[in-house]
Amino acid sequence: MRTISRKDFLKIGAALPLAMKSLSLRAEGRRKQPPKRIIFINSCLGFYEPYFFPKKQGDFSTSDYLKGMKTKGKMTVFQNLFHPGMDTSNHDSEKSFLTGTPSPESPNFVNDISLDQVLVRKMGGETRFPFLNFSIYDRGWGCSWNDRGSAIPPMHDEEKIFGMLFGEEDLKAKKQQLKNDQEILSCLHRDLAQLRKRGSEHGKLDSYQPVIAELELQLNHEKFWLNTSKPKVEKSLSDDQEFVFSTKIRNLFELAKLAFRTDSTRVMTISMDWIYGAIKVPGATGGWHTLSHHGGRKDVIAKLSHIEIDTLKHFNQFLFELDQIKEEGGTLLDHTTVMMGSNFGDSSNHTCNNLPMIVAGGGYRHQTHTVLEKQTPLCNLYLELLHKHNIDVGSFGSSEEDMGLLNS
Repeated sequence: MRTISRKDFLKIGAALPLAMKSLSLRAEGRRKQPPKRIIFINSCLGFYEPYFFPKKQGDFSTSDYLKGMKTKGKMTVFQNLFHPGMDTSNHDSEKSFLTGTPSPESPNFVNDISLDQVLVRKMGGETRFPFLNFSIYDRGWGCSWNDRGSAIPPMHDEEKIFGMLFGEEDLKAKKQQLKNDQEILSCLHRDLAQLRKRGSEHGKLDSYQPVIAELELQLNHEKFWLNTSKPKVEKSLSDDQEFVFSTKIRNLFELAKLAFRTDSTRVMTISMDWIYGAIKVPGATGGWHTLSHHGGRKDVIAKLSHIEIDTLKHFNQFLFELDQIKEEGGTLLDHTTVMMGSNFGDSSNHTCNNLPMIVAGGGYRHQTHTVLEKQTPLCNLYLELLHKHNIDVGSFGSSEEDMGLLNS
């Protein structure tokens, strides 16, 4: 790997959680019970509501999109969830999907830590990769945000992700990189000492010191895993070039499955984000964003539905395959909480009410279809997910209470 500059090294800090769990790492084989995992998937342009939600409560057969789901007994669709403070946010609402921070369209907007990164503090210390975040294309941000409100750039190249997870490590180059990083870290410590001697403003020290601490934890984490071989898996990525967009989504789900199956990570996000340009899926070609602004036109909705059916097809297969992997006391799906939804309830009108939300797996006693009596902050569900993963916090984002929507 290349030698990085101090400037580049500091940039890495924006992609690390403030408090990584201590390196009490244990071999997978010593663990009696399978670990908990969790993944969040955001379809940034939502789903056409009349086709998504069941027309009859609790009956998936009355949903055009969900009637073919193979794991119906391990899923719950939630209806009437929303993020307060998104009335004029438009596409910026995507930034707040996992944070619940209001008014993301404001020029003075500062995001908060995303739900996945709170979970990383608890769940990220025992795997080679504390977390993984994927997206369809390279725009520099996705679902994950650190506690300083900075975006954590997601990965989007399937081949590079596979190589990172399962490829042979160049130990000589890696050791040299770690040596370089250690030298940079030592320089940063010296710089911090000089700032203290000069009596620099506390604000500068407060912002400088946590970044150094994060980088130090990351460096120690990488050193620990240096001589541990990566898992060996058969490469199962598709190279279908006829439907490139569809192939990309299929491959990201495949990588997520492999990462969980090999216990390479336990916390993941996937951003299904596509605003610009045309895409081709079975049955339709067009701009996803353009089609999402259908204005109620049936011919446009028909094309849009092909895109949404295609993404849900891959989601359906992902859940099914997780449920086919047997583990102690159940399946990989039983030990993995899978949440899929959107920042948009109706992307045609840019509204953020009645968000389409699915929670699958996780070992919960699923209710199939839960319709809440009134508009309810999505962060109530997020707060409950934190509690289900043994994180004792009183609130998250715009949460009001843990409503007990998921029964164990």
